Amino acid sequence: MQFRKTSAALAAVLTLSITATACGSGNDKGGDGDKITIGIKFDQPGLGLKTADGKYTGFDVDVATYVAKELGYSADKIEWKQAPSGERENLIRNGDVKFIVASYTINDKRKAVVDFAGPYFLAHQDLLVRADDNSIKKAEDLNSKKLCSVTGSTSAQNVKTKLAPKADLQEFGGYSECLTGLENGAVDALTTDDSILAGYAAQKEHQGKFKLVGLELSDEPYGIGLKKGDKELRDKINAALEKMKSDGSWDKFVKANFGPANYQSEPAPQITEK
Repeated sequence: MQFRKTSAALAAVLTLSITATACGSGNDKGGDGDKITIGIKFDQPGLGLKTADGKYTGFDVDVATYVAKELGYSADKIEWKQAPSGERENLIRNGDVKFIVASYTINDKRKAVVDFAGPYFLAHQDLLVRADDNSIKKAEDLNSKKLCSVTGSTSAQNVKTKLAPKADLQEFGGYSECLTGLENGAVDALTTDDSILAGYAAQKEHQGKFKLVGLELSDEPYGIGLKKGDKELRDKINAALEKMKSDGSWDKFVKANFGPANYQSEPAPQITEK
């Protein structure tokens, strides 16, 4: 009788153990196992770009790789996942990624849904013009000129509404189309975050063709997005960002990714999300 009771108890414990293991292994697809999944942009040169040969390059990629290493994941243990702007919150909430490093501006609307670590970079809305064009030195100079941005972007609308109401707004499907139009004279300027503009201008095929005007039309503090309430992860990421600044890696990443565009970035920002 005692043997039967003991056997039943052992069976119950074994069943519970197997169940718990199964549940734990699939609960968070973003990490905590042998690999970690990180969200980045795949289409932003200088920040997050998937190249034709399947490699990943850019400042955000360098930052994410550094943070992952500090969390215990070597570069070969990272699985990169595309994080389009409109899907970032969903990817985080669903556990599809451990965190996102994708020119992700910290603001109150987003903080109601996800948490942030950082910021790790401070960008500003700016203008990109042809290297030999000295007629645009401030936003108001865009009046009666053709201003390009991608469809759905608020950057160009901000300029037209607040600063240059007579600007001829041209909306294209992507930044590459805007750059082509800028090069051939179809448009006079392109606007978005200066980091994004610098990334495009730094591409080998574009070097020497364009320049940033150097305006600061907005503040865009880039943070690392993570699941709401995960203070332990946020603290670890913030510690990694502090180390990245102190050991010189942040400066190295900026120079490597934006240097060819002669982009003068802001110094590494202070951590505010704690």
